[in-house]
Amino acid sequence: MKKKIAVLPGDGIGQEIMDGALEVLKAVGDWFGHEFEVEKGHIGGAAVDRFGTPLPPETIKLCKDSDAVLLGAVGGPKWEHLPKELRPEKGLLAIRKEFGLFANLRPVKAFESLLGASPLKREIVEEVDLVIVRELTGGLYFGQPSGRQGKRDEVAVDTLVYEKSEIERIVHKAFKLAQKRKKKLTSVDKANVLETSRMWREVVNEVAADYPDVEVEHMLVDVAAMKLMYQPKQFDVLVTENMFGDILSDEASMITGSLGMLPSASLRGDSFGLYEPVHGSAPDIAGKGKANPLAMILSVAMMLRHSFGLKEEAEMIEMAVQEVLNAGYRTGDLWTMGRGTVVGTGAMSQLVVERLEADHALSSILAAYL
Repeated sequence: MKKKIAVLPGDGIGQEIMDGALEVLKAVGDWFGHEFEVEKGHIGGAAVDRFGTPLPPETIKLCKDSDAVLLGAVGGPKWEHLPKELRPEKGLLAIRKEFGLFANLRPVKAFESLLGASPLKREIVEEVDLVIVRELTGGLYFGQPSGRQGKRDEVAVDTLVYEKSEIERIVHKAFKLAQKRKKKLTSVDKANVLETSRMWREVVNEVAADYPDVEVEHMLVDVAAMKLMYQPKQFDVLVTENMFGDILSDEASMITGSLGMLPSASLRGDSFGLYEPVHGSAPDIAGKGKANPLAMILSVAMMLRHSFGLKEEAEMIEMAVQEVLNAGYRTGDLWTMGRGTVVGTGAMSQLVVERLEADHALSSILAAYL
């Protein structure tokens, strides 16, 4: 298989975690005979510095010419003084809108070896395996009008807008995912207050008729936020609007013990997708070799599975990550109570590559005897 991948390291720790992820991708490509052509571009603050805009036309063209996109992280205090249209985060919102990446999948899985890193009790988080499906191109983050009003900018306005078709397509995506998992879907809204949420709930009920094998429940976002912390095992697939999904998925990182463990995929109707860790650019540790690269590496696995249909290769990466963690290796965000060996960004990535190499060698030996 030959694929072209647009690589956008972005800001802060983006370059550091991307380097390790690309090493993992190269190793998988070499062993399975795939050719992954990689070309780097700019987004976020790095793009503002070089091109004067957070999403330059050069980056858009690169992504259009590619089969998938890997993104590191954007943002940082260096650019906070800029007008909002030049903020690094605008580049992230713009690329989602430009490519119609309406479905954001954020898997949350409790690793047995990391249960001690979670602030939640072991019996609460063990065996948790859920996916948050977040609508990504509508809602409050994109609504107009937005901004300050009045002679002295004394009024601030943000507008929450959803079209029925936007809700329908994300809900269909969530139902189809639920069919492949435990056939349970939780739709999260604020229907007791918001008109958009009332329409959201109506659409979910309408679409549910097409998926009679999936159990559906509706849950208010405040209730869902509480239950994620004390009954997370009750969830399998959650679907929700843009801002709620953003907040809930960050909250759910406490199940794994760190945002550094959460990958994500932003998808549209075809195989094209953008893959990135859930965490931000962490400017306070940028350049210090302390960042956790595992969410970026697991995002590579999601790319192989969702955009390229390479299930076996994706599973090998996920297995290698789990084996490295089982061996006791930790980056600083995962180290707790004196347990485990603390390693840096590069060392953690290399450990995953070495584990992949060992697993590949073992599978080759077994294949020769079967």
